[in-house]
Amino acid sequence: MSAPIAPFPQVDHQRAVFPDGLALDCGMTIAPLAVAYRTYGRLNAARSNAVLICHALTGDQYVAETHPLTGRAGWWENIVGPGRPLDTDRYFLICANVLGGCMGSTGPREEKTDAAGRGLGRPWGTDFPNVTIRDMVRAQKRLAEHLGIERLLGVVGGSMGGMQVLEWAATYPDAVFAAAPIATAAHHSAQNIAFHEVGRAAIHSDPDWRGGRYWEDGRVPAKGLSVARMVAHITYLSEQALTRKFGRRLRGAAALTFLEDVFEVESYLRYQGSTFVRRFDANSYLTITRAMDYFDLAAEHGGDLAAAFRGTKTRFFVSSFSSDWLFPTAESRALVRALNAAAANVSFVEIESDKGHDAFLLEEPDFHRALGGFLAGCADRLGV
Repeated sequence: MSAPIAPFPQVDHQRAVFPDGLALDCGMTIAPLAVAYRTYGRLNAARSNAVLICHALTGDQYVAETHPLTGRAGWWENIVGPGRPLDTDRYFLICANVLGGCMGSTGPREEKTDAAGRGLGRPWGTDFPNVTIRDMVRAQKRLAEHLGIERLLGVVGGSMGGMQVLEWAATYPDAVFAAAPIATAAHHSAQNIAFHEVGRAAIHSDPDWRGGRYWEDGRVPAKGLSVARMVAHITYLSEQALTRKFGRRLRGAAALTFLEDVFEVESYLRYQGSTFVRRFDANSYLTITRAMDYFDLAAEHGGDLAAAFRGTKTRFFVSSFSSDWLFPTAESRALVRALNAAAANVSFVEIESDKGHDAFLLEEPDFHRALGGFLAGCADRLGV
């Protein structure tokens, strides 16, 4: 594989490489296929305690440890660890960087290969094929098999991670005992597609975009990618959360002077944008947002969402958050109705929270107890 492209420093990601590659829904085959991943806890002798964590759009495999690029704590560190809902004393946790990502898995930043799998000495860039959520799940299935795991105790994820959970349960029902799709939906709404398109347009309009070949002279469309992140981040929060955290307070001033005054919420969004461009690739952002937009589980099953789960023995835990307007509770209820129609074993909880979509990543004790109890009950059922 080629060296990372500026401004990313070299990181030696843990990964599995599959020389025969992966056939994609678009008809292309990517070979070789690399899947970067991290694990936490220990796989038991029966190989029955594995839980796959599926990350969201801007997440990666560094769930519960210091991130190698940002130096920040893992994105789900508050629920991963001994005695926590994702208990590393009991479960063997796996998280893989998604196909199309930029943290070691095959994606636009990796070296392009020809039909024979030979490296061409340049990144895929905009030549990287369209991928789907199902393609991402197929790559994860290859990793699970590589680790000697035929059946997962559970698959857990929020937002885009929840889409992967649903795809796992639909595509590999015999390989998933328990599924926990969190703050997600069975398809991406028109509103969500619209927000993604604004972000993509911002990237395309950046002078450093250069038709997606910015890597040729070490440039990054930082302004466009930063705006894309800012727009997306607004959708992750609620009005109540923004008001509580920032209100109309000014940054470093007591009153408006109309001389370059900056509201605290503006400063916060600018910070989010500037830090994002140091760890994420613009072409990966385009690839992954498109994969989310394409996702429609009912369409994959003749327009009948219940058909995706008919006959399943998988146990489901569906959860939503009351102030999440990106993936509102109505979407979760529609999923639960389809699961009920398929006679699936399903429990559902709506968590009262004013933190918006990001609530599943934050301190929400009721959610933590519910998720932890569900997984523990499933582990008890299997004698783990």
